[in-house]
Amino acid sequence: MHAGKKFGAIEFIVWTRRSIYFLAILSAVPTLFYYLGGKFLSFPWQPIAIMGTAVAFIVGFKNNASYSRLWEGRQIYGAIINDSRSFGYILRDALSGKDSDKVKIMFNRHYAWLTALRFQLREPRAWENMSTVQYQEYAEKYEICEKLQNLDDVLKNYLSEDELKYILKKKNRATQLMASQSKELSEVYSAGLINDFQWTQINQQLVKFTDNQGKAERIKNFPYPRNFSSITTYLLFLFIAFVPFGLLKEFDKLGEGSFLEGLTVWFNIPFSLLVTWCFHTLDSVGEASMNPFEGSPMDVPITQISRTIEIDMRDMLDEENLPPGLDPKNNIVL
Repeated sequence: MHAGKKFGAIEFIVWTRRSIYFLAILSAVPTLFYYLGGKFLSFPWQPIAIMGTAVAFIVGFKNNASYSRLWEGRQIYGAIINDSRSFGYILRDALSGKDSDKVKIMFNRHYAWLTALRFQLREPRAWENMSTVQYQEYAEKYEICEKLQNLDDVLKNYLSEDELKYILKKKNRATQLMASQSKELSEVYSAGLINDFQWTQINQQLVKFTDNQGKAERIKNFPYPRNFSSITTYLLFLFIAFVPFGLLKEFDKLGEGSFLEGLTVWFNIPFSLLVTWCFHTLDSVGEASMNPFEGSPMDVPITQISRTIEIDMRDMLDEENLPPGLDPKNNIVL
């Protein structure tokens, strides 16, 4: 997540510079051939303008869908924050003065669940963008904790040795940690440490965690439909390729009857570059928001949120030496 006021103009230009190089060449080639006498390269601009309208609609649709996926991811983790706090004080108060060790064990297991979930959500998928040079280069500006840390080492801080070995054998570790919470809760209930109402309250919180985990996994494992993504890419490329050809004659006319006659056609390069860059960058922005858990600078800050939950819940138990919060690095925090 970008935590600054805005992305700087230079930052945007550097991020898209490879596209700028490509688009500049795409604009310069037809302009050069036109200037050397290839007048037949000039296309009517009206069909290209119609194509541009269609591309604008489909890119807008893609960006709207991308933002919806990003915002849903933030809502899911917003619910996890609220439910975690409720789970913490309900469990603490239900077992107050009865079994403080159980409270601590279940609190630590919840931190482990948050950890396992965020590691699972950061796992790469074939359709995500973090494997591209553009994103890898930008990722050097901030830290992706899940790439720098080992899940086994982090879980050691929360789980007993036996439980850690058991969980690490499982495929979906977050799910099994929540199943262990349910089992622990049943044991507490069978021992008579909580009543029916308290058991129901705490169990409802576990159900909510499982529900939110499933929602996050749905976004992670189901990409923006490939048919919509592909047609957007193809139409955008066609539009970008044809724009320089459609503006050649228009810019050539600008110099008629003046000392610039025959030279104004070169204006085609910067103006075509500007138009195509706008469309291409809009599409790139939508692409950057499409997968809210991949580790891009526009991700939902699930690591920061998990740390905030841990701090709040540890504070409920009046623990000292609370873990520090995660601060942005170069305005990016994950």
